[in-house]
Amino acid sequence: MAEQRPPGGGGAALLHRHRGLRLGLLLGPPMLWLGVLYLGSLAALFITSLWTVDAFGGNIERIWNLDNYRDLFTLDVYRTITVRTLLTAVAVTVIDALLAFPIALYMAKVASPRLQRLLVIAVLTPLWASYLVKAYAWRGMFATGGPLDAVGISPGYGLAATILTLSYLWLPYMILPMYAGLERLPSSLIEASADLGASTATTMRRVVLPVLFPAAVAGSIFTFSLTLGDYIAVKIVGGANQMLGNVVYDSFLTGNNLPFAAAVATIPVAVMLVYLTAVRRTGALDSL
Repeated sequence: MAEQRPPGGGGAALLHRHRGLRLGLLLGPPMLWLGVLYLGSLAALFITSLWTVDAFGGNIERIWNLDNYRDLFTLDVYRTITVRTLLTAVAVTVIDALLAFPIALYMAKVASPRLQRLLVIAVLTPLWASYLVKAYAWRGMFATGGPLDAVGISPGYGLAATILTLSYLWLPYMILPMYAGLERLPSSLIEASADLGASTATTMRRVVLPVLFPAAVAGSIFTFSLTLGDYIAVKIVGGANQMLGNVVYDSFLTGNNLPFAAAVATIPVAVMLVYLTAVRRTGALDSL
């Protein structure tokens, strides 16, 4: 029986025979975009961080040095801001994980298929609203005379308000990966665990958590990285507190010091590289 040839000329036949060529043509443009624009931008950011600004004229001096990084690591104020940013990112990630787990578990294993669709829409709906609208809504919640202040539980503007606001903003990014992970868990495994006499805690620890952990790690990448780079919510509800994003914003727009802003911006990038490397070594993402 003669080999069936794809319709079209010689080009189509060549693509049909060479699977690697088809894959290269498919992935080439996005990989080029990633390499030239994204990685190129990071390289430009790092190069800029090695320059300085003329103290008198405010012009950038393209003299290679490590003065910006020395200031970051020797001045107490920047060490404090870095630690505060990291702790805030960890707190937001932990809060979102604790809130997302029961929601995702109910969506995946308790709710009916119709209710599942409605709950997914409910989780996605806040993402359609403007970031500023949501942040200013929380500002109104924390304001003097606001709803939380009226019942005596408002923390006021500050670090606690920042953590609560960011936890709300990034919560859908934790719920959806957890929901997707738990949905792949066969209900028969949970039922078998119960039939074998395992308690609820044992079932959670030995059946649910091994499946949930990779999904939680995937969600933490979003919540952790988005918190590291955020500066708008801190401006709106953070009071006098500063985070790394604010230092970048103020150094670039207010201080007219682009090299120092670039040096500060490399800290979240370096932290995320370390975090992603650690996550990859755990093998958590291989189970997704």
